[in-house]
Amino acid sequence: MPGQPLPPELHEYLKSLVPERHPELVRMECAAKEEKFPIIGPAAGNFCYLVARMTGARRIFELGSGFGYSTLWFARAVRENGGGEVHHTVWDRALSDRARAHVAAAQLSDLVTFHVSEAVEALGAADGPFDIVFNDIDKEGYPGALPVVKAKLRPGGVLIVDNMLWGGRIFDPEAREPSTEGVREFTRLIAADPDWTVSLVPIRDGLMVARLGAEGGAP
Repeated sequence: MPGQPLPPELHEYLKSLVPERHPELVRMECAAKEEKFPIIGPAAGNFCYLVARMTGARRIFELGSGFGYSTLWFARAVRENGGGEVHHTVWDRALSDRARAHVAAAQLSDLVTFHVSEAVEALGAADGPFDIVFNDIDKEGYPGALPVVKAKLRPGGVLIVDNMLWGGRIFDPEAREPSTEGVREFTRLIAADPDWTVSLVPIRDGLMVARLGAEGGAP
């Protein structure tokens, strides 16, 4: 991922506002730092948890789940909402197995379904609708994922999209690589679609939050 576009002191301040976390989340944060593995981090994780709690989400699908860091945040919210399911999706079997171990250590296994698959394909094959879809796949795949997400979200459901500032590269007119163009095109498509109400939250690398109106989405 490109470098962070926001001041380091802002990241540290937002992180300082996050309540004490489950020990397994802290272990995962330490591992991610040591391995330089990209995770959404505490501030973004807590934001995702908050959105899930505020919306009463019971069914959540993650497009791209890494080794399960965001999964734990969502699963905790679903448990506190009364139970349901979180779908963890990655291509890599080793990452999926690692996520299973973290989820088990956090005692959330009963809430998580694991897919070793291309993420958008897995969402398309899943029984919807979902209350929340979280999108963190390869950025060049963002535009193509949008119609599938729209079909699988319930009316009033929420889409959360990571890396929408893309390290500041979206502001560079010389940056034309497929990943950057994917973020730009996705932003253009969703902002122009009247079925979505969209905002961008400057946490970490930019979290886009979009609500699907009643006229769109799954029946």
